[in-house]
Amino acid sequence: MRAPVLAAAAAAAAGAVAAGAAVVLSDRAPYPYAQRRLLDIPLPLLTGRRLDVLLRPRPGERMLEIGPGTGLQSLHVAPQLGADGHLAIVDIQPEMLDHVMARAARRSIGTISPHLAGADALPFVDAQFDAAYLVTVLGEIPRPLAALGELRRVLKPGGRLVIGEFADRHHVTLPTLIRLANDAGLHFRGRTGVPLAYFALLSPCDGADRPDAVAPERSALER
Repeated sequence: MRAPVLAAAAAAAAGAVAAGAAVVLSDRAPYPYAQRRLLDIPLPLLTGRRLDVLLRPRPGERMLEIGPGTGLQSLHVAPQLGADGHLAIVDIQPEMLDHVMARAARRSIGTISPHLAGADALPFVDAQFDAAYLVTVLGEIPRPLAALGELRRVLKPGGRLVIGEFADRHHVTLPTLIRLANDAGLHFRGRTGVPLAYFALLSPCDGADRPDAVAPERSALER
């Protein structure tokens, strides 16, 4: 009986490796809806718990997600905002928005609203959101600096922006992110994870808090 068990374990491991390789090798920008099932595969170190450490969702808050995919993070974050909170999701593919909304309806989550738009031209007024996040999305945006500028615009003073990055073809390295953040008027606060799979916390800079490139190893939030 030992041989069949080992064979099954080997097959399972091979399947996991193949799935991970598919995520990396078939990645296109924007990620095609036809390959949506791959978006439900949790990425190492980019877990909901690690997202929560930096995002800190609270009941009653208004949050924004750019590029929700199939809703892996949306359906995790929205319930934490409570009945008085709200999560706006933005994507350039209506199929992705419809998919998330259908999943939310099946779970009786009614605090998510879909918005068809590009990240570099957000359809929101200034200082509207307490926090925003995007996971493995920034590198797929044609104008990432413009997108970060828009995110800064729609965040409230002191708001939180969490960016998650994983080692795929569109990976944005932490030094590159910090440089873009500085140019967009965002201050780097810290990160969790490792260079190839991290969450970074940013916030809008005010007059007394000028952007400066804090070295990643100095982050008090490092995990």
